[in-house]
Amino acid sequence: MSTMEVIQIGRELLLTAMLVAMPTIVISLLVGLVISILQTLTSIQEQTLSFAPRIVAVGVGLVVSLPFTLRVLMGFTHRMFWHLVEAGH
Repeated sequence: MSTMEVIQIGRELLLTAMLVAMPTIVISLLVGLVISILQTLTSIQEQTLSFAPRIVAVGVGLVVSLPFTLRVLMGFTHRMFWHLVEAGH
């Protein structure tokens, strides 16, 4: 296996990790932003107020994005097995 192939596999790994993590991170950031704006408007400065809605939203986001996540991970696994087969020749 050449250096370029290893770099390509590493690049695919990082891209796949970003694609899998992106939905939950974006949902958490958006919910946190909305709650922060509401806290600013109402002058409620309770730190723990943002955790419960954020956890619920991330949980729902995980369930909704599960088919996409599974497709991405299955594609990555298929490509890695293909690289493994080609490296054996």
